Amino acid sequence: MARSANVSIATSVTLALLLAACSSKEAASPQTAADLVVTSTGGIYTLDANQPWVDAVAIDDGRYVFVGAAADARQYIGPQTKVIEVGDTMAMPGLNDAHVHPLMGGLKALYECNFSFTATPEEVAATLKGCAEKTPEGTWIRGGQWGSSFFEINASKISSPRGFLDAITTKHPIFLNDDSGHNGWVNTPALQAAKIDAKTRNPENGTIVRDARGEPTGLLLETAARLFDTVIPDWTDEQMVNAAREAMRIANAYGITGIKDAGAFHPSPKAFHALDQANELSLHVAACIRTPYGPRTGPLDFDAIEAERKAYKSRHVNTDFVKLFLDGVPTPARTAAMIHPYVPDEQHGDHFTGGDTHIDPKQLAADVTELDKRGFTVKMHAAGDRSVRVGLDAIEAARKANGDSGLHHELAHAGYVDPSDIPRFAQLDAAADFCPILWHPSSIIEAVVSAVGEKRGREYWPTRSLLDSKALIVPGSDWPAAVPDENPWVGVEAFVTRRDPRGEVDGELWKEEAITLDEALRIYTLNGAEALKLRDQTGSIEVGKSADLIVLDRHLFKVPIEDVGETQVRTTVFEGKVVFERPAT
Repeated sequence: MARSANVSIATSVTLALLLAACSSKEAASPQTAADLVVTSTGGIYTLDANQPWVDAVAIDDGRYVFVGAAADARQYIGPQTKVIEVGDTMAMPGLNDAHVHPLMGGLKALYECNFSFTATPEEVAATLKGCAEKTPEGTWIRGGQWGSSFFEINASKISSPRGFLDAITTKHPIFLNDDSGHNGWVNTPALQAAKIDAKTRNPENGTIVRDARGEPTGLLLETAARLFDTVIPDWTDEQMVNAAREAMRIANAYGITGIKDAGAFHPSPKAFHALDQANELSLHVAACIRTPYGPRTGPLDFDAIEAERKAYKSRHVNTDFVKLFLDGVPTPARTAAMIHPYVPDEQHGDHFTGGDTHIDPKQLAADVTELDKRGFTVKMHAAGDRSVRVGLDAIEAARKANGDSGLHHELAHAGYVDPSDIPRFAQLDAAADFCPILWHPSSIIEAVVSAVGEKRGREYWPTRSLLDSKALIVPGSDWPAAVPDENPWVGVEAFVTRRDPRGEVDGELWKEEAITLDEALRIYTLNGAEALKLRDQTGSIEVGKSADLIVLDRHLFKVPIEDVGETQVRTTVFEGKVVFERPAT
């Protein structure tokens, strides 16, 4: 009996020591040398509240096995261990982009005809002529993106949008997206291919813009632009996989190790799934299964959604997400659902608030409740404050029906939130999906101001207010819509300064809503991981978590905040493997 007691006491002591070692974030002694050790004299910013800064980490089999002092990390270095010495800059967790359209971005980069949001008519024409010369006759030219105020600014130069494109080529049908990704611009062959003429009726929640004779001008707003989705030929599977690979490359180069496809058409999860099956994927990918855009009165096809979830879920691709669309955009198109009227214009009159939401509120509540019950996180496009309120009402209905599922349903583009609705985000455990990177003056902001009015237009993106209310804010780029690239560092800077990081537009946007650098980085790391349902796996540097780490060319906390937007990533590590290294200059 005495011996048994001694064994029991010894076992208890051993367990206590093991638990203490685990809780200290450091392994007592390695069994084998690590695959990778990273040290930094400038420091490694962990985003772990228990030890925010360390000197070194050791990584083995894709996970952190040590996080602590550089002297203690030496024991993890063996003959085959790769060692990265950061120097006096810094390393930190990989970033997460929780609202991006990666396949659209990859296709745009590889195959489309592109010009900047600020392009002049002359620049647009020159770009399209160059593309037409290289494109076989009869083949579609697609691309963009024209600015939201392009036709208002250039009214004296462009009497007919369709005629402008016809003067460039009528041997190719042309479809060009605007900077929001919601509206289209086409030439005559494209209209003919879609069988759109003066007799064609506007689709619900969409407008075929017409001239004084009733003829289509070539501009298509909201669901009218979607009339071309079944007309323009689909990309091939090979092109889709190439686009996914290109989007992955671009993301890794910016230090992004996790993304959420904010509206995954069927080929998108399929393409990333193919890369994952081939062991090529160097991103955590969350795919929001896309539902129909535009008016809907009946329930969703839940069987089809479930089938897609099952077909493309894999180790790095999570398909437990669904995208719903509640409205459009608060630009001169005036398609976002607002509580108060837009600035009057000739087309919409004095009391226009953006029309009905795309989904009837009762149907939306039923949809969100059922999706919540099935374990799907719902991302709702809600650019107007009225659609934000309708979305919150739907989440509230789901909570009442199902209880707290633990799912952070998201209101995307929630830049306009009525003050009375701000506390509801935390109360309902809902997330504000803040994107695109527009919390600073820009040409798009000016377009919004022209539509909603000066005061309301400049009180956009209530970041400080939502954080103070304990709401979850998740970050996104919305690339390739609204922003020229997926660069997250300009977003980090603009969160803090509320000024244009690129220096193209002067002034500040609602500076009272600025946040700190630490808060901005937390949004891009831990909050982004939360949006991907991966907070327990990534977003911070802790023993046992996925080794997703980036090395920067500067120390973010030691340079002027105005320099943060110019940050370049030297090295990106995903699950312990170096997946990007910037060439030495």
